[in-house]
Formats: sequence, structure tokens, C-alpha cells
Amino acid sequence: MELKVHKISGEETGRKVKLDKAIFGIEPNDHAIYLDAKRYMAHQRQGTHDSKERSDIMGSTRKIKRQKGTGTARAGSIKNPLFRGGGRVFGPHPHEYRLKLNKKVKNLARLSALTYKAKDKDILVVEDFTMEAAKTKDYLQILEGLNVKDKRTLLVLNEADNNLYLSTRNLQNTKVVRAETLNTYEILHANKILFLESSLKAIAEVFSK
Repeated sequence: MELKVHKISGEETGRKVKLDKAIFGIEPNDHAIYLDAKRYMAHQRQGTHDSKERSDIMGSTRKIKRQKGTGTARAGSIKNPLFRGGGRVFGPHPHEYRLKLNKKVKNLARLSALTYKAKDKDILVVEDFTMEAAKTKDYLQILEGLNVKDKRTLLVLNEADNNLYLSTRNLQNTKVVRAETLNTYEILHANKILFLESSLKAIAEVFSK
């Protein structure tokens, strides 16, 4: 598959790039995508939630009433979960949500996601550019020129660019990542993926390792 290279103004440069079939044209594996997306979302959870059970509640352990003759159910402690202020039954406690996934499965998931985006024509190739200053307004003009201002975009860079990062961090529907940190969830979440010409070569190097 060949894609036209665009300028940041939206005009065509007259050049074309050919997408590598080994990256953008494989047989997609939906289960690998599911596993990797699940792993990513699990890693976003802090796991710091906590609740107090009977042993964590302050209160007397004295039997609060006699067992028989009251006409009501037995009650052995004021910390009973049935009472207001009592402990919680089987409440959550801090723990890790991290999931382990083999490297080959993660690579397969990313390749499958990229293949789907290529088939849906949701990939746009832009010539390499840099920003002299960190200005959100300037980056919005770039998105407007490429006709993707109203869509969720993912810009893939060859190397870190601090000005680009600072220009986009206040935009809710825009994210900038390096080729080596690209993940399945972000690929699928974006409506349009913007690749710099140099980042396509970086992607090939990442998956060739």
C-alpha cells in the first residue's frame, strides 16, 4: 500500500511512501489485541483502594445483648457488618493489577492494530517538521491544515521533541508518542494516526529487533 506524503499545511508533497506489508499488512489477531489492550488498561489502575473489615473497625467486642429472648436475631459484636458503622464484608484491598504478556504477543497485537488502521485508511503520512516554540495555537493550525482537528489523533515521532509535547499536552484529543513507545490501546483509540516520514523507518527498526 502506498500513501501520499503531506505537508503540515495539508498540501501534497508529490512524494509517496510504501507501507511495509510485514507491519501494516499482516493477518490480524483479534485475541492478541484484546490481551494487550487489557494489559494496558490494567496497568493504568493504581490499586490503592482499601476498605475496613471487622478487624479494622474500632469498637468493643463485648456481646451487645443476650442471645435468646429478645425476639430479634443473634448479634455478637457491634462491628457486625449488618450494623451501621460495622466492617465491610469482602471489601477491596490494595493490590497490583499488572498483567504479564509475552513480547511476541504484544508485537503481534501492535501489528494487528496497525493493519486495521491501514485497511480503514486512518493513517496519514506527514513530512518531518519541528516547532520553534511550544505553542498550542500553532499545532492546532497544523491539525486544521491536515483536516483532522475534530478527530482523535496520534502523532508518531522518530525521536522526542519537547516543543511538540508541550504544544499538545493541553489538547484532550491529541497525543504525541515516539515510535518505540507505541502501544495497541493508543493505536485503536485514535481516529487518525499521523506518521512522520522518519517515524516509519523507526517503526520498521522497532519490529525488526
